[in-house]
Amino acid sequence: MSVKDYIENVIQPKLQGDGGWVEFIEQNGNEVTLVFRGECSKCLILHRCIAWIEEQVKSDLKKDIKVNAIRKRPYFQEV
Repeated sequence: MSVKDYIENVIQPKLQGDGGWVEFIEQNGNEVTLVFRGECSKCLILHRCIAWIEEQVKSDLKKDIKVNAIRKRPYFQEV
C-alpha cells in the first residue's frame, strides 16, 4: 500500500470521526504534504496528530516520513 492510499483509506476515516479531514497533496522523497481541514484546521494539538500519523505509517508501512502540514480553513472562515 502506498503512503497516499494509507492516508486516504486508514488515517482519513479516523480523523473524520472527530470532525477533521486530511488530504494527501504530494510525496517528495520521505516528505509528505497533507492539508488539514475541518476541525483539524483549528486544532491546538495538531502537532501531536502529525506525530501520530508519522508513527502509524512507520508501524504499518515500515516507511519513515516527515509530514508537512498545511492548515486550510473552510472558505467561509477565510473572509
